[in-house]
Amino acid sequence: MATGAAIGAPGRRVINLQADGSAMYTVQSLWTQAREKLDVTTVLLSNRKYQILIGELANVGANPGRTALDMLDLGNPDINWPQLANGMGVEAASTDSCDGFADLLASSLNRKGPFLIELLI
Repeated sequence: MATGAAIGAPGRRVINLQADGSAMYTVQSLWTQAREKLDVTTVLLSNRKYQILIGELANVGANPGRTALDMLDLGNPDINWPQLANGMGVEAASTDSCDGFADLLASSLNRKGPFLIELLI
């Protein structure tokens, strides 16, 4: 959606909030944003797991075992989002603090092209 918004509103920066689990299904959008030189800041909320699926298991009363929970873990191995973004032509940085996030976000608003901020939560 952020890619489409940036194409539809050239000259206006788009802020894209994305979770790491769902980003695994849409990572190719970074390459499109780089190729098209789109002004998109992607804030990747990285908790290193498919938390939405863990919540859905709890909602239906499931008591998953270790094997099932391991399948919902994105931390073995950790996905290096800045390297992944760089490999697709998108500048990126990672932070685990509010101050670091504020600095990276402010910087991204003053640049051209796509930028990814991995916010470790």
